[in-house]
Amino acid sequence: MDRNDAPAYPVGLRLAGRRVVVLGGGQVAQRRLPGLVAAGADVLLVSPSATPAVEAMADAGEVRWERRRYTPGDLAGAWYAVVATDDAAANAAASAEAEERRVWCVRSDDAEAATAWTPATGRDEGVTVAVLTGRDPRRSAAVRDAVVEGLRDGTLVAPRHRARTPGVALVGGGPGDPDLITVRGRRLLAEADVVVADRLGPRDLLDELPPHVEVIDAAKIPYGRAMAQEAINDALIQHARAGKAVVRLKGGDPFVFGRGMEEVQALAEAGIACTVVPGISSSISVPGAAGIPVTHRGVAHEFTVVSGHVAPEDPRSLVDWAALARLRGTLVLLMAVERIGAIARALVEHGRDPQTPVAVVQEGTTAAQRRVDATLATVGATVAAEGVRPPAVIVIGDVVALEAGRA
Repeated sequence: MDRNDAPAYPVGLRLAGRRVVVLGGGQVAQRRLPGLVAAGADVLLVSPSATPAVEAMADAGEVRWERRRYTPGDLAGAWYAVVATDDAAANAAASAEAEERRVWCVRSDDAEAATAWTPATGRDEGVTVAVLTGRDPRRSAAVRDAVVEGLRDGTLVAPRHRARTPGVALVGGGPGDPDLITVRGRRLLAEADVVVADRLGPRDLLDELPPHVEVIDAAKIPYGRAMAQEAINDALIQHARAGKAVVRLKGGDPFVFGRGMEEVQALAEAGIACTVVPGISSSISVPGAAGIPVTHRGVAHEFTVVSGHVAPEDPRSLVDWAALARLRGTLVLLMAVERIGAIARALVEHGRDPQTPVAVVQEGTTAAQRRVDATLATVGATVAAEGVRPPAVIVIGDVVALEAGRA
């Protein structure tokens, strides 16, 4: 077989503490140096000049930089070399020296003359993906990206076979659209043995779970059946103690009116490890999906998120409605559909303009999303007349009146 036709033999180099020589300080070095530094290599850069990024690495002491051109002998003691200068003769000479010294050498200008090729690499959760497709680097990068993305979003399931530390992942699932869960959250969901799911979590993701995954319904349907918080805590603890990988899938963000901290505290008291994965809160994502920015230059310099699950006159309320009425920015209400009439009256009584625009966005980010507009003076009657039901996010403020295209 011709040497040039033989496939490359893949291998992972352990370069920590070993000398690596990089010739040339241009764009190739800028791409390769971070990986070499991350591998712990003792990097010597030989180049009369360098890009600002490469120079910054040298200034930070991550690499040693000798500001000169290549000279024979530079590869002495090296385990690996990257030849990437703009001088073809120097590249050929360095490549010949590498061959003589039996140093594996990558060449940016002539892959056929190199003794090593750099694969397209990506990393995720301790897994390194390296792809070689011979003379088609673009295909290598495309395959690499597909594999890494699959690992990250859970579409490429690769279960761990070594022992895992039992624990619970408290995952914010976002506002409802399954595509809006975080990459880490989706990956943990794909690795779960048990999923304790809320009604407001991204339900479509449950259909993707393998048959062996136990799904526990922790739906807290307003004014209907509900799984007591204590029962949820007990379920998380019991399954984690049984050695299961448990995901508590919640809507929005676990710590934005999600009672997530109560679950974290219960797990801590039980000695159960807990990972918190933030989620996209409906307080900003649902208005955005409905075309409403919660802030806008010259219109609103702040936004306040408030729970409306108790009425303003209720002695259990912790909200200073009078102070909120004096604010000029955006007010975002969650869990407020049933009490929006009372809330609107309280804001008007404390000085907020009754003509302040209001938008009610039901089932935000899902296929069932709809938006109902009103004012503080009319929102109570409008919500009742339109039959708006939870879950819905209510936005109060001048940002509601903004239209696309306005500067």
